[in-house]
Amino acid sequence: MKITIIGAGKIKEKYFILAIEEYRKRLSRYCKLEIIEVSDEKTPDRAGEAEKEQIKKAEGDRILKYIKEGAYTIALAMEGNMLSSTELADKILQLGVGGYSHIIFVIGGSLGLSNEVLTRADYKLSFSKMTFPHQMMRVILLEQIYRAYRINSREPYHK
Repeated sequence: MKITIIGAGKIKEKYFILAIEEYRKRLSRYCKLEIIEVSDEKTPDRAGEAEKEQIKKAEGDRILKYIKEGAYTIALAMEGNMLSSTELADKILQLGVGGYSHIIFVIGGSLGLSNEVLTRADYKLSFSKMTFPHQMMRVILLEQIYRAYRINSREPYHK
């Protein structure tokens, strides 16, 4: 299985980079992992709704260029479905059994994802009703993907 994470913005904080690299190493025995960073837009402090939509659209256009035909695309969105860790593990397992060999997870920038990306997605996944920094969300997502593979392999993992 190939897992691609497309995220808006570059990770700059060393502690996030180290965590991402740790999960990249752990996941290497379960799947082929690809992380794609697309540039994010600066949002002015007093940006209006039209300007915010324009920013999301620009980021979304960059993201859409990397979404491959035939890949199952999961957009991280607050309005998406909330799954437990075991339910996410089952979803990944069922996608593989169903013939998908490539899953793409998409993480938007600070304003979220454009309507075009959300419409293109096969599934919308929510981790919480709370908002998380997109840099931190990348680490949280990687941890949950790793947990899913451990669950599906019937290997122990802290609950």
